[in-house]
Amino acid sequence: MPVRARAGGIRTMAQAPATYLLLGLNIATYLWMVHRGVDRLTPSPEDLMRFGANNAEAVLLHHEWWRVVTAMFVHVGLLHLFTNMWCLWNLGVIGEPLLGFLGVCAVYLLTGAAGNLLSLAANVVQRQFDQVGAGASGAVFGLAGILIVLFSNKRLAEPRPGFAGIPLRELYAIRRSVISFAALNLLIGVGSLVRPVMHGLGLDELHIDNMAHLGGFSSGLLLGVPLLPRMVSGRRRYLQRQRLTFAMGLFLLVLFAAFLRSLR
Repeated sequence: MPVRARAGGIRTMAQAPATYLLLGLNIATYLWMVHRGVDRLTPSPEDLMRFGANNAEAVLLHHEWWRVVTAMFVHVGLLHLFTNMWCLWNLGVIGEPLLGFLGVCAVYLLTGAAGNLLSLAANVVQRQFDQVGAGASGAVFGLAGILIVLFSNKRLAEPRPGFAGIPLRELYAIRRSVISFAALNLLIGVGSLVRPVMHGLGLDELHIDNMAHLGGFSSGLLLGVPLLPRMVSGRRRYLQRQRLTFAMGLFLLVLFAAFLRSLR
C-alpha cells in the first residue's frame, strides 16, 4: 500500500502515538496467543475463540458482546497479522495528524465494531452460527473510509498559523492511494466468493469476511462526513465536532446491536 507520511518520510512514535499503540496491542495479543500454545501460522477456530474472536452464537446467544471489540485485535496467524499491521501503519501515520490520538483510537474501535456487527448480522441471516471472525481489517477499512472523506477537503492546501498546508498535488496523491487500497482489497474480497477463481490461484482455504470490510469502510465514510466542514474551523470546534460525531456513532452501534438481539 504505497501511502507514505509527508514532510520527512516515516513518522516516529511521538508523531503518531495512537497508531503505534494499536500496532503494539495487536502484536502483543498475537505474541500472547503464541506463548499460550496457539499455532503461529494456522490457529484453530477453537484457539481463536479462546482469545476473543467474533462468533454469532457466542455473542447473540451467550451475550459475549465483548467479542465485538476483542476480535479486532486477534489474528489468524502471522501472515494475517503482518498484512493488517502494514496497512494499519500506512493509514495511521497519514491519518493521525488529521484525527489526533483519540480520533484514531475512536475510529479504529467504532469502525471495527461496525464491521464485526455487520458480519454477525450476515451470519444470522444465513444461519451460520459456527463462523469465527477475527482481525483488524474492518477497522483498517474504517480508517481508509474516513481518510478518503477528510482528504477530499481542498482547504487543507491553504496555509494557516501553525500549519503550512498540504500541496494539492500531494493531497490528491494521498487520497488516490487510499482509494486504490480500499478498491483493490474490496475486489479481492469479492473475488474470494468465486470458488473457481480462488482454486486457480491456489487459495481455496482463504476466507475473507467481506461484511466486516464493508461495515468498517462504510462506517468510516459516514464518520468523515460531519467532520469535513469543521477541519479548518479551529481546533476547539473541530474537537467538539469529533466528540459529537463519535458519540453519535457509538449510539447507533448500540441501537444496531439491540436490533441484532431481536434476530436470534
